[in-house]
Amino acid sequence: MPSPQLRPASKPSLLAGPAMLCLLIMLVHMAISGGRIAVSLTALQLGRSTFEVGILIAVFALLPALLSVKAGQLLDKIGPWKPMQLCVMTVIIGAVLPLLWQDLIALIISAVCIGIGHMVFQIAIQRQLGLGSNEERMRNFSWLSLSLATSGLIGPLVTGISIDQLGHRYVFGLLALGPIFCLAGLYRIRSDLLASHIKSTQPKEKSSVFDLLAIAPLRKVFAANMLLSGAWDTHMFVVPIFGVGIGLSATTIGVVLSSFAAATIVVRLALPFIQRYLKPWHLIHLAMVIAGLNFLIYPLFSQVWILMTMSFILGIALGSTQPGILALLQQHAPPGRAGEAFGVRMALINTVQVSLPLTFGALGAIMGIMPLFWMTAAGLGAGRWFTRSAGKEAPLSNVELPPDPKS
Repeated sequence: MPSPQLRPASKPSLLAGPAMLCLLIMLVHMAISGGRIAVSLTALQLGRSTFEVGILIAVFALLPALLSVKAGQLLDKIGPWKPMQLCVMTVIIGAVLPLLWQDLIALIISAVCIGIGHMVFQIAIQRQLGLGSNEERMRNFSWLSLSLATSGLIGPLVTGISIDQLGHRYVFGLLALGPIFCLAGLYRIRSDLLASHIKSTQPKEKSSVFDLLAIAPLRKVFAANMLLSGAWDTHMFVVPIFGVGIGLSATTIGVVLSSFAAATIVVRLALPFIQRYLKPWHLIHLAMVIAGLNFLIYPLFSQVWILMTMSFILGIALGSTQPGILALLQQHAPPGRAGEAFGVRMALINTVQVSLPLTFGALGAIMGIMPLFWMTAAGLGAGRWFTRSAGKEAPLSNVELPPDPKS
């Protein structure tokens, strides 16, 4: 059956443009980036064990790992407006609950609500920013990555200062402000979100997530994304343990990790220029090689300035890949299933965030920390080999475009 002819996308209004969407995701993302720290420190202040704190952190990602694909399918089916509205309300509830009720149960419910709400909202934003031409997608996803890096830096910083100044209870009220402003912004662009959804007139064929995994280009994108996300989480997990082992203070370890975060912001500011010369797969392959070599030699040093430099280089490599991965998913996803593809990506990321600390924690207790660096390097090397032919495939379909209101 020939592909349906797609109308050129109408230019979005200023309010519903990429800048507005990136601002909205920043407001929600600060709730989860700061919420992880607020929930952890509040649980410790309530006298809970480190094991219970670990469970709380895992809860943020556990249900999103199980429900991301369904969320993407729902967005493809009914459009972004209702899910985005509902999930921002869910994040608000999750942020406000510990303000009213300081208990472990409240913290668990808070982690569930914030984790699920943020997951659905982020998939919806990715889907919206993917509407348009290839050049527009790369630019939009670059700004999205920069927005998330910025809010990922601001959220923990504001949370830490607020806990010292306001206390463990009232920081949650502060975290709720971002989603509340986001909800107000959503209502301002409601008509644009409703108009952006294409309702299919074709009979819906039964589909499965395994259909996406059967597409070779998508399978390679998912594999690369999982390995790079795993490398990111490995760095955040093993560096504090490694730092304590070589006698670094908590402040010094924080400085080393901050150099990684700073690098992700720097590289995402430079991405519009970098993308003129490097295609997405070229950038992904380069990031795999640089990150793999970094993990290979990282544990051989103990000087703080070298560790800061290694973290900065790693942040440059890993921070450069997200826009290309998102654009490749949109490019190779079957028509009408881009949200589902983003959901699969989110499910893989959350699975890594749940399983990696548990697995590496157990292995680290048996083998020590240094082999964990080298295992990550080996995984990145294997991923580079597995995706060696990627980038040569033609896209499976044209991008899904919003309807033209003038037609």
